Amino acid sequence: MRSISKSKFARTLVVAAAFSVLAASGTAANAASKTITCYKGTAVKKVSGANPKCAAGWTTKKPTTKPVTKGVLAFSGTYKGKIAILWSDTDVQATSVTGSGTGNTFGLGQLTGSGSAKPSSQCSAIKGSGVLSGSGSTLKVSFDPSAKGCGADSAAPTDVNISGNALVTGGTGKFAGATGTLKVKGFFPITSTTAGSSESNAFTFTLSGNINTK
Repeated sequence: MRSISKSKFARTLVVAAAFSVLAASGTAANAASKTITCYKGTAVKKVSGANPKCAAGWTTKKPTTKPVTKGVLAFSGTYKGKIAILWSDTDVQATSVTGSGTGNTFGLGQLTGSGSAKPSSQCSAIKGSGVLSGSGSTLKVSFDPSAKGCGADSAAPTDVNISGNALVTGGTGKFAGATGTLKVKGFFPITSTTAGSSESNAFTFTLSGNINTK
């Protein structure tokens, strides 16, 4: 009986020792696990592991947002996208303008708008308004009486060149109550030769000037 009891006691010690080793190994593994934070633009995710790494295109460096300084801001952005046009011999309607911008836009990277003109000559006054948006803020702009569109040719198909000024008429977020004047340059093509046609073409607009924030 003693030998049997000793044998059982020995096996119990072995099992207990094995569990102790496993527990210690698990503790060491958990202690070695690390968690890092990865950033990609405005997206954030955490990665854990013994040797965690950010996926391609991600970085551990937290992006910094340039604060908007109250006062006069020197704005300069180039916007490219699509303009939907419905035109006839006496009327041109830009029913939809959507694009993305680059440059010193203070986070306002998206452009939407619309416009119209009643061309009586190769260069005619244009009316239009738009919204620049991004980073939780918006900026409202509209063409002043100096804005005009000039056809490179006297008849379609032709490129239409835009020039003049856009007035800042307010906004939201960081640009609530903003004012200012932005110089506008841009162009878009009219490709159809038939009056009464609707089409969607690429455009490029450049806006530059001072914005007064409150």
